[in-house]
This record gives sequence, structure tokens and C-alpha cells, in this order.
Amino acid sequence: MAPASPDVPTCGGLPAVVSAFADAFVDHAVSGIFFPTNPPPPPPPTPATFLPSPSRLVAIGDLHGDLPKSLTALRLAGLLPSANSPGSSASATSTSWSAGPTLAVQLGDIMDRGGDELRLLYFLRRLSISAAAQGGALLPILGNHEVMNVSGDFRFVTPQGLQEFSGWAGWYRAGLAIKRRCGGLEQPKNPFLGVPKAFPGIRREFWDGIRSRLAALRPDGPIARRFLADLPTVLVVGDSVFVHGGLLEANVEYGLERINAEVSDWIRGERGDNARAPEYLCGRDAVVWLRRFSEGFNCDCQRLQGVLGMIPGAKRMVMGHTIQSEGINAVCGAQAVRVDVGLSRGCGNGLPEVLEINGGGSEVRVITTDPTEAWQYRKQKPEKSATTLEKKGEVKDGLALLVRESNVLKGVEAKA
Repeated sequence: MAPASPDVPTCGGLPAVVSAFADAFVDHAVSGIFFPTNPPPPPPPTPATFLPSPSRLVAIGDLHGDLPKSLTALRLAGLLPSANSPGSSASATSTSWSAGPTLAVQLGDIMDRGGDELRLLYFLRRLSISAAAQGGALLPILGNHEVMNVSGDFRFVTPQGLQEFSGWAGWYRAGLAIKRRCGGLEQPKNPFLGVPKAFPGIRREFWDGIRSRLAALRPDGPIARRFLADLPTVLVVGDSVFVHGGLLEANVEYGLERINAEVSDWIRGERGDNARAPEYLCGRDAVVWLRRFSEGFNCDCQRLQGVLGMIPGAKRMVMGHTIQSEGINAVCGAQAVRVDVGLSRGCGNGLPEVLEINGGGSEVRVITTDPTEAWQYRKQKPEKSATTLEKKGEVKDGLALLVRESNVLKGVEAKA
């Protein structure tokens, strides 16, 4: 490393302390959350694909940028203390895991359609640390909306989502400035270098939010690397296969561990800052887009059975992605379990429900909202039209309302 400039303090023997302070400063400014001063070791570069059955397994569907509704679902699953339990100190930002050795899988689509995307990413990561300390685990997987955002496809972003990332960018730059004042630190990469500053066809008031979002979420961007790169695309826990969209024979033949490793490499920027998503993440039959087993009640059960038969011990496929207006349900003799209830207020304000699997897979049940509280979450008409439009690529909500043509933001490229 080159010697520090004479007018830049070297921070004496405290560069690590200064760096940690800058990171904690940014984290709290963005999310209101402090992370442990002695964090657990970083996760392995390749996400785990196969895990043994825990004593209790919980699945939660799509969250779509809605922190309050997400907290409701987490409490419903018993992962957070109840807000009204006797002696509870639960609050809107409580990160205290209350489920012991429970393993919880969140089926992806944390991003888009709401204004709490960053707060959700930070919250879920902090809660996962708390879970690990108690012998449990919280494991989100990747959905199509995470893939879209890493790819620069912001069609389902809201103005509030852009504002949140603009705020992040300001605090992140402040953290970089703190680190630059300390000559003894290895200077971090500036994620804003090479990112366009102007986006013709989009209202100027949204340019900063789009630029900030690109910088944060492109391959090797600080948010993508920190919160998304270590998430699996497919996760097999005991006899349950968790995937956002679904799996076909070709995916299993290609290799589930191979898929997880390659997607992780792509998000970390190992394939280049502007690398395209792997083929199996793109198109209607992609693992994060497939609806063959999650749409309607007349699914190709024979094909699903064949796919599960290729995965040793697998008995069911648990999926998100397609909103289930009637709530969590199963078809094909309970081999296809669909858990996306349209929870977020950005896509239906669905009734909170979670799936619970006990007894090593032998006991499966749905935990639903108490009837005395259900009136708050009555289904709203827009949820079906939003899903249909997304399938057809004729997006009319989110950022598509802010641009002249809905394809303006597809695959925005940043210069290396």
C-alpha cells in the first residue's frame, strides 16, 4: 500500500476501529440497527444446498418491501416475540429471535413493490445472526425480483424504494469519507464509479435513486455482495425442496449445488460487473420464474413427481412467486406447496400465513392469522392483475409508471 499523504492522518494504531465505526455508523443510519461488535464468521462463498431436517421448520412467502407486514408474519411464525406478550420488549425493530432451534426459510422476493427493501434486508440479516446464536437459522432464498434488481431491471421499483436507496447512497458516501480520512486503511472500492448519472426517458427527480440502486445492487455492489450473494437459489431441507419459482428436470440434472455456486459468483461480480444472469434464471421456465406447479389447481403432477424423484428423499416442493388468493395451499397430493399469500401492501395486503413442518416432514400445517385480526388484511383486487401483467411483461405499476416505455430500465449497464 502506498504511504499516506502527509495531510491525511494515519489513525495511529486504530484503523480497524475507525473502519468498524464507519460501518456501524452507516448501518444504523440506514436501518436503525446495530450489528454485533463481534460478528459470526462470514458465510462460506457457496451457499449451502442440502440441510438435515430440524426439529421445527417454517416457511414464509414473498415479502416485497413491506417491513410491518413482514414483522407480522415473523411473529405469527413465533420467530419474534409477540408484540403484546406479557413482559415482552418487542418493538417494530426488535431483532430478538424467540424460536430456539427452529429453521425458517423465506422464499425470496424481498425486493420491489414497497419502500422498506433495505430495512428488510438489514433486519433479516440481523435476525439471522440472533437465530444462529440460539441454535436456529433464518435462511432467505433468491427470488426473481432479487435477480431482476441485480440485473438492473427496475420495473417494479416504487418511488419510495428509490428514495430509500438515495438515502443509503448519502450515508454510504459519508462512510467512505470517514475511511478516506484514515491513511492506514485499505480504501474500499467506490461502487458509484462507472454508473450513469442520467437516464433519458425517466423523470429527472428519480435519477439519483436509480443511480444509487444500480451502484448498490449490480454484481459486486455493496448491498448485493453483503445481503444477496450468500443466499441460495435452491435449498433442500430434509424432504422439502424450497425454490422461489420451481424446478424442472434440466435444473436437477445441471446440479442444484452448481446452480447455487454459479449464482453466488455472478452476484459477487466474479463474472464481471456487467455479466448477465445465468440462463436458468431467465425466461418463463427459470427456477425463479416458473409457475407450472404454483398456478391453479390443475398442475402437471406427474411431471412434478418425476422432478422430485430425481432429488434423493424429496417429498414436496415449496414455492413462492405466484400469489395464492385463497391462502397457503397444496396440490398434487401435497407435493406442491404454495406459500405466497400476497403479503405486502404493494401486491394485495394478503392475510399473513406461514407454513410449519414438524416431525421430520411428517406433520405439515398452516399457521394463519387470528380471526379477530383478519379484518385488517382483506384481499384487494389489484393483486391478480399485478401478477398477470408481470407474467405477460406488460408492467403497469411500480417504476413503469415513471417512464415513457416500460423497457427503458431493462438491463441498464454500468461502465466498469
